Amino acid sequence: MSVTLYMDVHIPYAITTGLRLRGVDVLTSQEDGSRRFLDPDLLDRSTELGRILFTQDEDLLEEAATRQRSGESFAGLIYAHQTNVTIGQSVDDLELIAKTFDAEEWMNRVEFLPLK
Repeated sequence: MSVTLYMDVHIPYAITTGLRLRGVDVLTSQEDGSRRFLDPDLLDRSTELGRILFTQDEDLLEEAATRQRSGESFAGLIYAHQTNVTIGQSVDDLELIAKTFDAEEWMNRVEFLPLK
């Protein structure tokens, strides 16, 4: 049981590092060469890779909602507003998600951090 994560370009590297230190499979948009992708393309890319997209970009919430309404599938989206969650909370919550869910449970799903 586990899911893999795809980090939007705006995610602090400390979150990625913290997750990797805890054994979570994380790929950043910078590492993947998609840092300049438009939001729909970024969500397509994460879906193509079978990775849940983690973002702090509100525009991606709108894109995910549009896809939910139209029935267009995506691998899942986790959103955290920059001022509502700390780096430590993000690492803890994302680790919990990554280690307790299956990818199928995340299809077309949107969640918000912090979980508590």
